[in-house]
Formats: sequence, structure tokens, C-alpha cells
Amino acid sequence: MLLAWQEFIKGKRGRKDVQEFSLSLMDNIISLHQDLNNHTYKHGEYQAFSINDPKTRSIHKAPVRDRLLHHAMHRILYPFFDRTFVSDSFSCRVNKGTHKALNRFRSFFRKVSKNNTKTCWALKCDIKRFFENIDHQILIKILKRRIADKGIIWLLERIIFSFHKSINKGLPLGNLTSQLFVNIYMNEFDQFIKHKLKAKYYIRYADDFVVLSQDKDWLYELLIKIGDFLSEELQLKLHPNKIFIKTISSGVDFLGWVHFTDHRVLRTATKRRMISKLKTNKSPEAVSSYLGLLKHGNTYKIKEKYVNQRQTDGRGNPG
Repeated sequence: MLLAWQEFIKGKRGRKDVQEFSLSLMDNIISLHQDLNNHTYKHGEYQAFSINDPKTRSIHKAPVRDRLLHHAMHRILYPFFDRTFVSDSFSCRVNKGTHKALNRFRSFFRKVSKNNTKTCWALKCDIKRFFENIDHQILIKILKRRIADKGIIWLLERIIFSFHKSINKGLPLGNLTSQLFVNIYMNEFDQFIKHKLKAKYYIRYADDFVVLSQDKDWLYELLIKIGDFLSEELQLKLHPNKIFIKTISSGVDFLGWVHFTDHRVLRTATKRRMISKLKTNKSPEAVSSYLGLLKHGNTYKIKEKYVNQRQTDGRGNPG
């Protein structure tokens, strides 16, 4: 618990609820430990709020006591489960992330297209209302296959059942454990794609995934099998408006970028959001953040027109 607290408190020392908890830190940790030891632990109520990122998302924030427990659980469970995940799952994992997923996409395209000498097709899909449709009973069933200890399962059930969007469904976006749970849940799908369907060139980031192939007809066959598996095994559905099969040369929208055969450009919505935010925030931190984003694609004109100009304005010089 103390090791988890050291990780949890980073960047949060100024927050009122964290300060209040830390005033009686040892008493609070001992009380939590006793509740866990006696199996009398109950998860607290969530505080709900919304963020725009870019679409409106509902965040549910647990009390500090429970978030500390989430960190303690994550510290132990993440290394255990991470070993079971496929290498091409990139969301919420150490040494993975968006930029590595983008680079993997480019690497796969080169292999499938034989260095752009063959037509490369992409099947791109998105899962509808991902977090709120995670089925509690299916998740617990998956966890029980890997975890024999009944005490750990009991505790995981307390966390999972602490939240629902509909009957026995849904995980809160604000929990650290939710990030791990969805990867455990979707690992069933990853294994199916890689080992049953033999999709070699497959990448997933959260509920976004893509499969590359020279064979357009095979991708259409794959799509039917994917839809059936998600529906029957995981109680999930593909977003009907976010399914497409197209060539890379026509532009494939994946993880905020539109990918072409020899370059990638920012998605229009991402570019508009960046420009809008730079109009109101000229701080060096904001500019550096966007420069970090833009270096991963063909963005020279955007940097010259918007970011570098804002960087100059931010120093107080005329733009």
C-alpha cells in the first residue's frame, strides 16, 4: 500500500482530496488493510464529470482510498497479465503507445505492399460504446481462468461491480484498473484474430483496430467472423459507421492520422482542434506538446503557419 501510495501521489499533491487523505495517511492505510483482510471492504461512490477529448466523455472518479487500492492491484496484476498480451496491442502498456502503433502500421504496410509494389488493403474497425459495454460476468470468467486465488477474485469483483452503465455492464473511464481490465477482455479478441483467423498484420489500440492484407475478399470474410466473435463471445458490437475496407493509397484514418503510401497527415478534426486550442493557449508547454505530436507526420505547413507563429507570439514578440 505504501509503495502504491508513492506512485499514486505523483502529480496529485496539490489536490484537496489527496491532501485530506494524506493528513491521516497511516490510519487510512491501516483501516483499508483491515477491511481487505476481514473481507469487509466496500468500494466508495464515484464522482461524475465530463471532459471534451475531443468528443464528450463521462469520467467517474473514485475516492482516494479506492484509487490507492486500484494502484496497489495494478502494480501486481499488470506484469502478470502483460506477458499474456499479443505484441501488437498498444494501448495502456509499458513501452507501447500511439507512436509505436503508428510506426508498426507503417512497417506492416511496407511488408504487405512489398515496398509499395503491391496493392495493400486495410480493414479498419471501431467498437461501439466500448467501455460501457464491457460485460461484468464475461470479464470475471476470463479473470478466473488466470487467477486461482479466491481472495483476489473477491476483491476484483468488488471493483468491477462498483460501477455499471446498464445491468452488469460497463467500466468507469476514471479507474486505473479499467485500463487493465479492457486489455484483459480484448486479449480474447486479439488471440482469436492472431491464432484462429491467422491475421498476421493486425494492430489494436483500445477499441480501434486495423488488419492489412493484399486480399480484399479475405478482409470481407474476416469482417463477418470478427463481428460474430465480438457479439457471441464478448457481447460487443462494431460501430456500423466506422467500418471500412480501402487501399492505403486512398488514405486510411487510424489513430488521429490519415495514412498514405509514402506519408501521413493529421486527421482534419485533429488539426482543427489543435488550431483552436493554440488560439487560446500560447504557453511554451502547449506549443511543445503539439510539436511533439506533429513530428510524427508530414506537417511542415501546419508547423510554419500555426505552431511556430504561436511560439513567436508566446515569447512576446509580434507574430
